[in-house]
Parts: sequence; structure tokens; C-alpha cells
Amino acid sequence: MKVVNLLAEVDMEKCKGCKTCEKVCPVIAIKVENKKAVVDAERCRGCGACEQRCPFHAINMVKLKQPVLVKVDVSTVNYSDVIELCRGAKLNPEQIICYCTATRAEEVAAAILQGAKSPEEISFLTGVRTGCKVECIQPVLRLLESAGIKPEPPKRGWQWYGRTVTVWDIPEEVKQKYASRGFYFDEDIKLLDEVVSAPLQGRRNTDASSN
Repeated sequence: MKVVNLLAEVDMEKCKGCKTCEKVCPVIAIKVENKKAVVDAERCRGCGACEQRCPFHAINMVKLKQPVLVKVDVSTVNYSDVIELCRGAKLNPEQIICYCTATRAEEVAAAILQGAKSPEEISFLTGVRTGCKVECIQPVLRLLESAGIKPEPPKRGWQWYGRTVTVWDIPEEVKQKYASRGFYFDEDIKLLDEVVSAPLQGRRNTDASSN
């Protein structure tokens, strides 16, 4: 879960309508209207990307009177489906995929099972990608791919880096080429597969063993 304590606030006198804020918001909570940036307070997740990138210092992060808890309740979906989705993405359901917000793969999977179809929707629901906004895009895209979803980059926002190659995707000829240079891809795959299939804790371990 993520507790949101901050909200982006625009200084209209300084704002030049350059749209930089639009391009960096991971939840598409800000847009330029009539040459001025406007914040959707209900969508803002307080990540500060717009404040950090604004070339005119026109955005400030202000403290919310009432903090907002961002969380998808994993218990609202069939956990067997969560396991299937995560393991299809080569992730353990309990694996943390966003260290900034401590969001686990299972919560992102639950958001997808509830209907989220893009990184922006997932970020809005779970808080993932509202820290550094870089590292966790890959597991998010992998989970969407595991669900058979191929999201299109949004018209606003550029926090997209495309799917990168994982160790499971490396062609056999590449493995053989670099085997003599100290790269042990098959050993890496074996270890990572063990992580993916590692027993889950508590109630979920029982759920996993039934599949």
C-alpha cells in the first residue's frame, strides 16, 4: 500500500503551458488547458515528477489535509488467478516489483484482474511507478503481457521504455557465444525459476499448493 500525503499545486503566474508535466506524470493526473497546467486532485499520487521536471518551477507539492491510502485488496480476486498471472510473467506473487512503494507483484496482478489495462491505470490503483518511476515499468509490462494485454502508449505521458529482454528471452546462440566468457545464463534461469516458484507464505501457500 502507499499513503499519499502530497498534492501537486500549480503556480499559474509561473506556468508557461510547456506540457512537460503532462509528459512525466505516471498516472496522467495533470494536463494543460488554455496554456495552463491543471491538476486532477483525485488522480494525483503525489510523486513529485511534475515538480521535479518543471523548467519554470511552476509546481509545488503541498501537504494534503487528509492522506489517501492507495491499495488494491488482493483478497477481492481469485488468488489462483493471481498466481497464474504472476508466474506467467516470471514473477513470484510475493516479489516486490516497486521498491519505492513496496508494491508486490500480487497487487499489480490483482489490479489487472480487476480491469486495469495500462501502466497508468495500475499506477493509479496501486501506487507502483510513483517513486523513481523507472525500474518497475518492466514487471508491470510483463504482467500485462501475461494477461494478454498489449497497452498502447498514451497520448499524454512518456514514462514508457518498452519491454526489455529478460534472461528467459536470450537466444540459444547468444548463450553459447558468451558461455566461454563467464556468462552462465542457464544457471541464472534455474535460480530465477526457483524464485518464481518459491512457496508462498501463510494462507497463500495453501492456495498455491492446490494448483
